[in-house]
Amino acid sequence: MQDTKTKNYVTIKGTRDGLTLFIDDRCSFEDACRELEEKLSVNHPHKDEQVVNVTVNLGNRYLYKDQEESLERIITEDKRFKVQSFDSNVILRNEAIAMLEDTDIKVVNRIVRSGQVLEIKGDLLLIGDVNPGGKVVSTGNIYIMGSLHGIAHAGVNGDQNAIITASYMNPSQLRIADYISRAPDYESDGVYMECGLIDSEKDKIIIDRLQVLAHKRKSLSGFERRISNG
Repeated sequence: MQDTKTKNYVTIKGTRDGLTLFIDDRCSFEDACRELEEKLSVNHPHKDEQVVNVTVNLGNRYLYKDQEESLERIITEDKRFKVQSFDSNVILRNEAIAMLEDTDIKVVNRIVRSGQVLEIKGDLLLIGDVNPGGKVVSTGNIYIMGSLHGIAHAGVNGDQNAIITASYMNPSQLRIADYISRAPDYESDGVYMECGLIDSEKDKIIIDRLQVLAHKRKSLSGFERRISNG
């Protein structure tokens, strides 16, 4: 009679970085947990070996927080395994909407006057000027098709790869993530078609030609590349 105890819901593969656990997305979560406990009990490292990193590949399965905690508890029970990441092809609808908002380009046609603050989630394309005393804030990149005389803060949630570009760059302050650069860092008369970005080697915000974005920010989309290439 065929042994049906082990269904091979969990496959363990060794890599240079540790172990990868492939969990069948068609079985129940409870069945996956039972088999995982059985397999880890005979595959645990010896006490004199270093802690092994584990990546959990879930396929088309979504894990809720309590399920993630249960899996992590099973994997790390003997303190010899450490969960490096949970990889899933599935996210919740509200998470997908939030990701879309973060990567979407918002087009705004207006002048940001003194005392006004324009805040955007995602990338901002402003067709207009930012006057002295005005401020634009974005979680992503900021593109200004006009003059920047006020304050621009890109990557407000900590994205140090964010950039700020303007047709005419003469800001009172540039901010990218938690980096701040004030007016004395720029030419007093301003500059045309330039961009501000963080130079990791100099550990500060620098102003450079738009053309450098093709080399320094290779992840930019085709739309953004068209802006930088004119």
